[in-house]
Amino acid sequence: MSAAQGIVDLPDRIWNTLRRWAVAWWRILYLGAVVLVLMLSPSSYNRATRWRLARHMYLETAPILIGHTLLAALLSLVITRIVVVTAQSYGLSRYALEMVIRVLVLELIPLTAALFVAMRATIPNGTQLALMQQSGYFDRLRAHGADPIRVELLPRVVAGVYASVTLAALSCVVALVMAYVGVYGLSLAGLPIYTRMFGHVFTPQITLIFTFKTVFFSLAIALIPMAEGLYADAKTQLNGAPRQLDSELGGLARMFAVLLLIEAASLVGNYY
Repeated sequence: MSAAQGIVDLPDRIWNTLRRWAVAWWRILYLGAVVLVLMLSPSSYNRATRWRLARHMYLETAPILIGHTLLAALLSLVITRIVVVTAQSYGLSRYALEMVIRVLVLELIPLTAALFVAMRATIPNGTQLALMQQSGYFDRLRAHGADPIRVELLPRVVAGVYASVTLAALSCVVALVMAYVGVYGLSLAGLPIYTRMFGHVFTPQITLIFTFKTVFFSLAIALIPMAEGLYADAKTQLNGAPRQLDSELGGLARMFAVLLLIEAASLVGNYY
């Protein structure tokens, strides 16, 4: 009887799942449009908002800057050494450095920077927004004539984007330096060859795709956790229990899905 009831309820479960999926993506797109308008609006940057924005930019970038930079330097040295030794064993040493730059700088560094900022800054900020929403803080802001999205969410989104772009840019520079040191050591003899190879890799098309990918990575990891936190009180309940864990896992799945789609699109643009 229970199996028959489960078969009968299957279309309803599928419909509810699709509806929750569509609503979640619509909220993300809608919030992204709202945040984009607010970011481009000069009225969003009054004195109080500027102070909050500067505070969040510092708190979400400075504490993780040194750690991620050291991690990028170590990762660059290890990957460079592995690729160079492997290429030499197959007689392909002339392609080793170019391969390192393509794999490390073009692909790994932007993704690791975005994930690092997501885990250390934007996901905790999304949880903070959910707690503010549940405690009634947003209602108190509205009662005093303030917009919670402009006051609390916008500085966090902008700071998340800034932190991800900053970490990616600095880590790419460090990775390029470490790749050179890993191949040529501290000598400047290989600098002309290295700069020609760098120009061969970073063509205008590749540079444009790399820039767009880094920015879209930053927007994804900054916006999706905030949307999950902002709409946390709108989540449906199952048997009287809040679906908080399901919501958090769904938000992470959506964020990783967007990152995967961006990475796949950049690979198609770079190599096809």
